[in-house]
Amino acid sequence: MDQQSKIAQGTGFLAALDQSGGSTPKALAEYGVPESDYANSDEMFDLMHEFRARIITSPAFTGARILAAILFEQTMDRDVAGLPTPRYLWEQKNIVPFVKVDEGLAAEADGVRLMKPFTRLDGLLARAAERRVFGTKMRSFISSDSAGGIDAILDQQFRYAATILDAGLMPILEPEVDIHSPSKAAAEALLKQGILARLGDLPDGRRVMLKLSIPTVDNFYSELIEHPRVLRVVALSGGYSQSEADARLARNHGLIASFSRALVQDLRRDQSDADFTKTLDAAIGAIYEASIT
Repeated sequence: MDQQSKIAQGTGFLAALDQSGGSTPKALAEYGVPESDYANSDEMFDLMHEFRARIITSPAFTGARILAAILFEQTMDRDVAGLPTPRYLWEQKNIVPFVKVDEGLAAEADGVRLMKPFTRLDGLLARAAERRVFGTKMRSFISSDSAGGIDAILDQQFRYAATILDAGLMPILEPEVDIHSPSKAAAEALLKQGILARLGDLPDGRRVMLKLSIPTVDNFYSELIEHPRVLRVVALSGGYSQSEADARLARNHGLIASFSRALVQDLRRDQSDADFTKTLDAAIGAIYEASIT
């Protein structure tokens, strides 16, 4: 099965291993690595790569239940077990590699946070293609049901998606809706309407992927899941615990996970390899079951 077929038709979920600079200290602290253990950003990223490599090389982490892994740029550029990380994922684990391409969020305006303007996308896409990465991911953030703000989010996401498609890669568009927003359901209605309109404008033969917050109304995104110009729709955990995210996800037919914190929340640096693998296997098993329900 080639990479596109695995993503489109495979059974499983996406592992999001793409915490970037701003979220790395928190991710390391939750793993059991305090800031006192590193003196600078280089040492911090070395420790984060050790953590990610431990996950990726674990016997529990295989393509039997995981369709793809989303990587931070530095992880894409580094090696795991003597191979470039994307090659290791595909050749040794049968897991499709993606890379996060956004450069973080701008300040909130009109109820949303757009992505900061991309300053190095072309070079990153060229490196990703050379390292055999299948696709990309880019995240925006929606705090309220602002029609103008959501339109601006989607215009930006689809504009960059066109550039990514031109480079031969598959874009995941992630317009996250704040799970704590009092207008979450209304924002989701505007978001779905806007996505459907823009999908209709895609040129023939082009498809995108979507990464969305688990909807307030079960199966609310079924039109997107079934849309011929959407390769796959995946869900972010958005701050829910793993158990709550799994329960909510299981109620949405055809929606599969792309969890980050909910995947690794119980992993610790001081665990033995056996305990680390057992803990990761349990998390993968629970997320997999929620994704195939």
